[in-house]
Amino acid sequence: MTAALRRLLGMAATLLVTSFLVFSSLYLAPGDPAAFLVRGRSPSPDELAAIRQQYGFNDPFPVRYWHWLDGVLHGDFGRSYLFHQSVGEVLWSRLPATLLLVGVSTLMIAVVGIGAGIVGALRRGTRTGSAVLLLVTVGAAVPSFVAAIVLRSVLGVKLGWFPTIGNGTGVLDRLHHVVLPAIALSVTFMALVTRVTRSAMLDELRREHVEVALSRGLPRGTVIRRHVLRNALGPITTVCGLLVSGMLVSTAIVETAFGMSGVGSLLVQCVDELDFQVVQAIVLLVVAAFVVVNTAVDLVYPLIDPRVRAAGGAR
Repeated sequence: MTAALRRLLGMAATLLVTSFLVFSSLYLAPGDPAAFLVRGRSPSPDELAAIRQQYGFNDPFPVRYWHWLDGVLHGDFGRSYLFHQSVGEVLWSRLPATLLLVGVSTLMIAVVGIGAGIVGALRRGTRTGSAVLLLVTVGAAVPSFVAAIVLRSVLGVKLGWFPTIGNGTGVLDRLHHVVLPAIALSVTFMALVTRVTRSAMLDELRREHVEVALSRGLPRGTVIRRHVLRNALGPITTVCGLLVSGMLVSTAIVETAFGMSGVGSLLVQCVDELDFQVVQAIVLLVVAAFVVVNTAVDLVYPLIDPRVRAAGGAR
């Protein structure tokens, strides 16, 4: 069995176990699930019995899980108690805003984080390198909600450069609205990527073959590009994959702070309103995205770093 097939099977098993845990969470909550559907009212026993029958609460737990899992595999996550729509419709209406936010944040992390890490490694011991270290230390210590408050107050309210609430309409207006949330979401992740990039670059710069190449008079830029940066991309890619997956969870804070109608703010709203069907779907999608992204990184890693592929072939 190849390594790629083993990873894919492991991903499928992880998703199956996750789906069971996510579904079980509804029944681990205190109280009767049927009572959540009629909160604020005093239904009769007959009405509660009808609700339990309608939503399958009277079926054995394995049967309920199988019906739910079969629906999920066919794209049916159930019906939202709060919005009185299918969960898929509710998620689909919120998903574009979150994908745009995560996409812009990922671009910022890749460009700024990796770029600053390269500069910090190549200019080590200079004022520029020290400035990079200072910014990394500060950025890693700033939570997303603090960054959101500062950005809204300074760049949004005081200077009026960016809107501070809503998703916007149209392509350009949406991009204008997403700038501040993307910065708030990515500031901590940019600092972490910068730190990892700088460390990986310094490790490669100390290697003997790099020193030999430089001593033979090869252009420094060529050595950095072919021997240092290329070999450092492995750990950088791994960390970026982990952080991009983690951003999906952090969107709940940022979207709420900026009044965005995305999946993150939807999760907060549905947790508050006890809409477990939507919460289950969002948690499952977030975990699935995390597992899929990290599996993809594992599969791509040998293509980025030939040393890993050579070691695998030797084994």
